[in-house]
Amino acid sequence: MARTDAIVLGAGIVGTSAALHLRARGLSVALIDRQAPGEGTSFGNAGVIEGSALLPVSFPRNLGTLVAHALKLSAQSNYNLAALPALAPWLLAYFRASAPAMQASIGRDLRPLMALSRAEHHALAGPAGAMGLLTPTGWVKVYDRQADLDATALERRLADELGVAYTVLDPAGVKALEPALNPGLAGGVHWHDCDNVSDPGGLVKAYAALFESRGGLLLTGDARSLRRSGEAWRVETAEGPVDAKVVVVALGPWSLDVLKPLRLPAPVPLAVKRGYHVHFAPLPGKGLSRAVVDRAGGFSLQWTKGGIRATTGIEFARREDPPTDIQVRRVIAHVRKRLPVGDVVATAPWLGCRPAFPDSKPMIGAAPGLPGVFLDFGHSHWGLTLGPVSGRLLADLVTGATPFTDPAPFAPTRFSRA
Repeated sequence: MARTDAIVLGAGIVGTSAALHLRARGLSVALIDRQAPGEGTSFGNAGVIEGSALLPVSFPRNLGTLVAHALKLSAQSNYNLAALPALAPWLLAYFRASAPAMQASIGRDLRPLMALSRAEHHALAGPAGAMGLLTPTGWVKVYDRQADLDATALERRLADELGVAYTVLDPAGVKALEPALNPGLAGGVHWHDCDNVSDPGGLVKAYAALFESRGGLLLTGDARSLRRSGEAWRVETAEGPVDAKVVVVALGPWSLDVLKPLRLPAPVPLAVKRGYHVHFAPLPGKGLSRAVVDRAGGFSLQWTKGGIRATTGIEFARREDPPTDIQVRRVIAHVRKRLPVGDVVATAPWLGCRPAFPDSKPMIGAAPGLPGVFLDFGHSHWGLTLGPVSGRLLADLVTGATPFTDPAPFAPTRFSRA
């Protein structure tokens, strides 16, 4: 049996970052997962560290847009009808949190984390020898219609208020930034404070290797074995049981699998926003210099080591529901209209689950009623972006240090107050 100061459950970007920060505070730490680091949601994301992110991905509030989504006419979303009854309370809360005033409030709450997200990544990527995976060229959101570009006014006003840099682009400006894009766009917005990641899963693996080099234990085990053992918490691993007084649940969409048996007294309204990606073979001279997001087309594009990655919008379904192909087929068609690309590299699209709360903010802090248990999950579309900075805040709270920012917006008890 091994004893450590802390156990971190989940070796994605969030858990690996938390383990690194706890180790940096002098704690002995075991990082435990049933998979290798960076093999889950951290592998399949859009590959963007969004330091300039402001507004969450919102639930549509325009009637015409809602009808299009309900009739499955939009590439931005899909749903499994059988899953909707159980999801209904969450969707209603998500709808309420998508009001413009709420969106702006959420953006302000998240800004202290977003503002430090790139710096915290660099503080890990440098020692991990992974800076070559990051390209600081920002990202661009493009729009087919002038009305859609004009509708970004709320986001741009919030950016002006908070000092987030951006440039509004006309069609010529978009073309100058990304010459390979096909004509026909009304314009775009270039958000400057962003790193593009050519290998998101590889970045997590580099961070995990750094953790091991700093004396951390990387172990294979099933987080669902977590149980109380005297004054400590115990997890079974391939190397034997591990005990610690502190355990961090950083399992993303699998976090409730561990927490439900422990009967956490506070509500944890976690749902998953499923998403897919496919890779296209790049054509000579038709690459990208940064991520391109086409919200109307329901996809983002990123240059990765596997090819040009197209990531879909949201699918509302149960985590384990079989994959569908409606969004992928639409995205493939939209991508070909937007950018000259070669064949789809793999036949089976990758499917992952974004863990999300209705307010699009993560839970970071002590679990009520469970001494020694800390939560660090629910990062929605921003897991890759916020992993390291969340780990820093989590480590502040675990060790009793003064938090670098107010943790109240991310408190695990916040839905008890709703």
